[in-house]
This record gives sequence, structure tokens and C-alpha cells, in this order.
Amino acid sequence: MEKKFRSFKEFYPYYLSEHKKPMTQAFHFFGTFLVILLFLYGIFMQSGIAFLLMPVAGYGLAWISHLFVEKNKPATFTYPLWSLRSDFVMFADILTGKIKKRMN
Repeated sequence: MEKKFRSFKEFYPYYLSEHKKPMTQAFHFFGTFLVILLFLYGIFMQSGIAFLLMPVAGYGLAWISHLFVEKNKPATFTYPLWSLRSDFVMFADILTGKIKKRMN
């Protein structure tokens, strides 16, 4: 039975526990970075294709890492909104060097 989380603060440590391997974090980081680039490109170049590619870039890389690296089920399937938010929080944590502290 899946654990029920009452807040994002409760959920995020669980999310990080599903992303322990540095390669999984790297895939997520790159995927989120691509999503941000595609979003900006879509806005500035008025490209609908860029917006269509956003979930492919973000989820595609993330799911590949879960399948082949972490070997677990992506949290997206059970907690889609909190997982999406967590992708961006983890991206910021990696960018600012806070990820190691949060993983402990």
C-alpha cells in the first residue's frame, strides 16, 4: 500500500529517497534543464512544438533513469503534481549544491 503524504515537506524526502544514485539525479537535472530551455524557446520563438517536447524531454529522461539506473517506479505515476514540483526543487538543490545535505 502506498504511503499517503499530507504535505510537500513530507513528500520531498521520499522523492529524494527514490533518486539516490548520482546518475539518476543527473538525468533528472538535464531533463529539467531541457524543459526550461524548451519553455523559454517556446515563449520567445512562439513555437508550439517546443511546448509539446517539454514532457518528452523531462519525463523521457527521468523515466529512462528510473528504468535503467535506479531500477524503481517513478513517483510521477503515484504523485504527479508533487513529483513535478520535486523535479524543480531537486534541480535547484543540485544547482546550489544543497542536494548532498538534503540526501542525508
